[in-house]
Amino acid sequence: MRPRIKVLTLAVNDLERSLAFYRDGLGLPTKGIIGEEFEDGAVVFFHMGDELILALYPAPSLSKDAKISVTKAPLGAVSIGHIVNSKDEVDTIMKQATDAGGRRHRPRVRSFLGRLFRLLP
Repeated sequence: MRPRIKVLTLAVNDLERSLAFYRDGLGLPTKGIIGEEFEDGAVVFFHMGDELILALYPAPSLSKDAKISVTKAPLGAVSIGHIVNSKDEVDTIMKQATDAGGRRHRPRVRSFLGRLFRLLP
């Protein structure tokens, strides 16, 4: 079977703040918030290449769509890593991301994959 996963959707509590973080902080390309003319339709799409899309959807809208209860607790089983090539690039991206509203939840770490960091919007 050919893999067909094309969209990864994150529930967010503040769509505009999350848009700023991913667009301005991490430099992901987007057309911004679309679908506001539809009830529970506002969404942000980031085209990640290779036909993969990262979507941000307000948590109440996603919960309604999935027919589950809204929760304020962050989902700890999901992690998005941003892989870079050098310590200088880590420092540059960390500054860019924190300037856009991100916050470190742990220090930068080096792993077997190279240099990684994780930020929360």
